[in-house]
Amino acid sequence: MKRIAELTVAGFLLACAALPPPALAHTPQQPPHQLYNEGDLGLESGEAIKDFSISYVTHGTLNAAKSNAILMVTAISGNHHRLDFMIGPGKALDTDKYFIVCTDAIANGLSTSPSNSKAQPRMQFPKFTIRDMVESQYRLMKEKLGIDHVVAVVGPSMGGMQVLQWGVSHPDFMDALVAMVPLARTPAWTVAVLEASRKAIMTDPAWKDGNYEAPPEKGIRLWRDILSLLSARTPDMYQAQFKNGMDVLPWMEQQETAMMKAFDANDWIYQTWAYERHDVGTTPGFNGDTAKALASIKAKTLILTGTKDLLNPEFEPTEMGRNISGVTMKTISPGTVTGHAAAGGAIPADVEFLNRETAAFLDSVVANGGKPQR
Repeated sequence: MKRIAELTVAGFLLACAALPPPALAHTPQQPPHQLYNEGDLGLESGEAIKDFSISYVTHGTLNAAKSNAILMVTAISGNHHRLDFMIGPGKALDTDKYFIVCTDAIANGLSTSPSNSKAQPRMQFPKFTIRDMVESQYRLMKEKLGIDHVVAVVGPSMGGMQVLQWGVSHPDFMDALVAMVPLARTPAWTVAVLEASRKAIMTDPAWKDGNYEAPPEKGIRLWRDILSLLSARTPDMYQAQFKNGMDVLPWMEQQETAMMKAFDANDWIYQTWAYERHDVGTTPGFNGDTAKALASIKAKTLILTGTKDLLNPEFEPTEMGRNISGVTMKTISPGTVTGHAAAGGAIPADVEFLNRETAAFLDSVVANGGKPQR
C-alpha cells in the first residue's frame, strides 16, 4: 500500500500546514449570504426554535424548469464554504451546469444558533436532531426557492449524515446522493470522541455553564487537539509531516490559537448532541431499523470513505451502505491514508479524486435520467 509520504513533498506539506477551520471566511468576491426566516421551526422533540432563519448562498443559475439544482449540506462546525473546492466551472459541482444551494446547518453560527439566538440564547437553545436540520433545508428549498426536485444532495461528514437522512426522509426529492465520510448510525467510537471534545470545553471553569464572557481558551485548545488534530487526521499523516516527533508541539499550539476567533463553544456542543444521537432508522415509520430505512432510499447513491477514519469509522457506512439498492461505494484516494481529512479539501490528491469521481457519477446520473450506468 502506498504511504502518505509518497505524495509530492511540496504538495503534501502545503496540505498539512493547517486543516480547514470549521468556518471559512467569506470574501466580497463570493456570492452574498442570504437568510430565509421560517418562523418558529418545530422540532422532533416537540419543542421549537423560535424565529428560525436558515443561512445559505447560491452558485450558478437556476434554469427555467428548475431542474438543475444541487443541494449542499455542511459538516459539523462548518459552513456553506465547506465544499468550495468542489464548486465552480469544470469542478464536480459545475456552476456552468448546476445551480448550487449551499446551506448552513442549525447551530453553525450563521443559521439560528445558541450563539446568535435572541429568543433562546446559549444553553436555553432547544436540542435538535439531524432530521431537524434536513427539515429546515427542505423548507428553504420548497418555500423560498420553489424547488421541488434536485439533481443531488451532497455533503461531507455530518453533511454526509444529512445526505443519507435526506434520502430516507424525502426519497423522491432527488436523483442522486453523494455522501462523503458519512454515518448512517453513529457508532460508540464516534460518541466517545464527541463526549471527550465536549468535556474538554465544559470542564474548563471559563465555560461557566455556557455563560462565558470570553472563549474558554483552555477547553477550546483541548477540543482542537481531540477533534481536529487527532480524530480528523491519521498517524500516517503525522509521520510524513514531522520527521522529528517533538516538532509537532509548536505546530499544535499554532493550530489551537488559529481557532480562538472562529469557534463558538456552545454551538459545537449543540451540534455534537445531534451528531451522536443520529440514526436514520429512528426516522418515523422504521421503528429503529437502520437497514430498512436505508433500503427505502430511491436515489442513486455514492458513498465515499476515508482510510483509517478516526472520527467516522469507515466500517459503519461500508457495512450499512450495502442496504441501499445499487449503491456505489468508493475509498477516497485508494492507497493513501488520510482518514477523515480525506474529505477536508486540504490534500490535493483527495481533492482531485473527489472532483473526478463525483463529477463522473453526477454526469452518469443526469445522462441516464437518474439511472447511472455501472
